[in-house]
Amino acid sequence: MKLSMKPMIAALALMGSLAAAPAMAAVDWAGVQGKEVVLFYPGQSPWEWVLTPTDHSGAPRFRDGKNCHECHAGEEKSMGSLLVSGKKNEPTPIADKPGFVTANVKFAHDDTNLYVHLEFAEGTQPDAKMDPDFATKVTMILNDGKVPEANRAGCWGACHDDASLMPSANGATRTKYLSKTRAKLSRQGGGDDLKPADDLAKLKADGYYLEYWQARLNPGAAAVAANGTVFDKREEVKPTEVKADATLANGVWSVTFTRKLTAGGVFKNIAAGTPYTVGFAIHSGHTSKRFHYVSFEHSLAIDTGTADFVAVKK
Repeated sequence: MKLSMKPMIAALALMGSLAAAPAMAAVDWAGVQGKEVVLFYPGQSPWEWVLTPTDHSGAPRFRDGKNCHECHAGEEKSMGSLLVSGKKNEPTPIADKPGFVTANVKFAHDDTNLYVHLEFAEGTQPDAKMDPDFATKVTMILNDGKVPEANRAGCWGACHDDASLMPSANGATRTKYLSKTRAKLSRQGGGDDLKPADDLAKLKADGYYLEYWQARLNPGAAAVAANGTVFDKREEVKPTEVKADATLANGVWSVTFTRKLTAGGVFKNIAAGTPYTVGFAIHSGHTSKRFHYVSFEHSLAIDTGTADFVAVKK
C-alpha cells in the first residue's frame, strides 16, 4: 500500500512554524504589570551640560547627589516639547516633530531568558531622511551598577559634548563613550585622548562598560536585532545574542527583546540580587545619532526588590 507523504510534510511544516514563532509568544504580557516611561527629545544636552551650573540650573543638586529622575520625573513631556522646538539646546530642529513618545514597558524572565516588552505610538513623525534603512530604532541600555554615571543619569552618562553633531564635535564622528576611558574630560568632552591600554583593560575587566540592545524596524518587515557595548566607543558585537520581535498595528509598535540570562562573552550576567539600571531610546522618522527620544534612568531588579521594574518569573 502506498502511503501519502502529505500529512507528514504538513506536520513537519507546522512544527517548523511553531519553532520559528516570535519570542514574544513565550510570555503572556497581559499578565505582567507595566510602567509608563516617557521618552523625550533631549536636544544638545550632554553629560558635560548636566554638570555645568551656568548651563543647567540643576547641576549643583546633581553634583550633591540627586539623580536626573529624582528631579525631573513628570517633566519629560514639557521638557521634550521645549527642546524639540529649537528654543533651547537645539540649533537644527526638525519641523513638526513631536517632543516625546510614551512607552508602556514590561520585564519578565524564565529559567533561561530575560524578556523586555515595549508598546508605544510614535505619532505623526516627519521623515528626517537621516537613516535610509530603518524608519524606527528602539534601544535599551543595560548597566549592572558598575558605571556610576549611568546609575545616576542613564544614557546621559555616555553622551558627550564632542560626540557626532554635538556642539564640540567639530565634524568628528565620535560615538557614545564613557568618561573614565579618557585621559581628561573638559566642558567640551574627552576627545580622542584615551587612557593607557593597561588602564583601559582594567576598567573593562572590572565591568566598567554598558551593554545595549537594539531593534531596527520598518513597518511590515521583521525586526533586525543588534547588540553591543559602550566603553571607549559604541561597538556592535556579533554574533547577536539579543533577539527582537516587533509588530505594528493601528499605529502602535509592540517590541520584545529576548536575551539569555547568562550569554557569556562581554554580555553581563542577569541574576537576582544585582541592582541594574536601564535606559531607553527611540529613533523615529528615519532619524539617526542624537535625534532621538530618550528616557531617564530606571532601576531594574530580578524577582524581588524596590526597583522601578521588577522582572518576575513567568
